[in-house]
Amino acid sequence: MNTLFPIFIKANEIKILLVGGGEIAEEKLRFLLKSSPQAKVKLIAKELNDDVRFLLSQHEHISFEVRAFRDTDLNEKHLVIAATNNAELNDHIKYLANAKHILLNVADKSALCDFYLGGIVTKGDLKLAISTNGKSPVMAKRLRQFFEAELPESLDEVIGELQALRLKLNGGFDRKLTTLNELTKELVNGNN
Repeated sequence: MNTLFPIFIKANEIKILLVGGGEIAEEKLRFLLKSSPQAKVKLIAKELNDDVRFLLSQHEHISFEVRAFRDTDLNEKHLVIAATNNAELNDHIKYLANAKHILLNVADKSALCDFYLGGIVTKGDLKLAISTNGKSPVMAKRLRQFFEAELPESLDEVIGELQALRLKLNGGFDRKLTTLNELTKELVNGNN
């Protein structure tokens, strides 16, 4: 059973540390920037591969330092992603993050993770998160691809119209909820 609690984080309002400068770090950084282009990320790595360097050059708001990780790098951070191939360093970062109550994701090490980066589907204002409880990132990826292909682009227009209607409705919360539920039930039933 998947007991994870899904949340959507305003990555442009919190401080995120990414440790690593290789292929996995690039993947994590691309994932962050796809969902939150203005994410406040600081990257620390001994070395940066060419793809990471290119990505950093395209996103000047991301700060980075080419050097070894220091314990103080976790100061004033809200979230940490470790994308290194150094098990000892990953364990050390886990120890420090726990001591400072900072949420941590360690690439490909679910036992060290406080959270997972699941599949994300975005259609305008609609965002769906997909989790396999850390067991199959490939399945999350395939489901993401399926939903991206199947969900219509016009969905954002429908969401905007429902928001406008919600704002115009009179009455209390219960009345608004009942009206919107009836309208959206018709949308779903109309497709059967």
